[in-house]
Amino acid sequence: MTTPDPDGLLAEQLLRLTRRVHRIQKRHLEHRELGITPAQSRLLRTLAHWGSPPRMADLAERLEVVPRAVTTLVDGLEASGKVRRVPDPANRRVIRIELTDDGRGALRELRAARRSAAEEILAPLTEEQREALGGLLDTLIDGTPVQSC
Repeated sequence: MTTPDPDGLLAEQLLRLTRRVHRIQKRHLEHRELGITPAQSRLLRTLAHWGSPPRMADLAERLEVVPRAVTTLVDGLEASGKVRRVPDPANRRVIRIELTDDGRGALRELRAARRSAAEEILAPLTEEQREALGGLLDTLIDGTPVQSC
């Protein structure tokens, strides 16, 4: 009889949690009836981090997708009034993407939906467990091993 691979078990648990997070976030988004897909949500969140409107190529690079995928996402968001294409003031051949007021409002709703989903996921944990989980997640995100005292 072989013993289970603990790393394999952890990997499976992480994947299951990720799927659960996506399902719950999707449900919270649908409940708010924003008409925004998870991929469009990600583009809006990414777009909000730029100080000035980025080019579509910049968005594709940041999102790690092909430019055609960004075009499709922008088309849908533009049709719903969440973003608009604007000419680059320095080079009229370049098109930049900016959030509209409706897009900023949608971002506020998206953030609220994500907070609600996170609260639902974390509800079974005590405050102490949440703090421990936060520290562990920071370590995993940073990729820096924790130094024991």
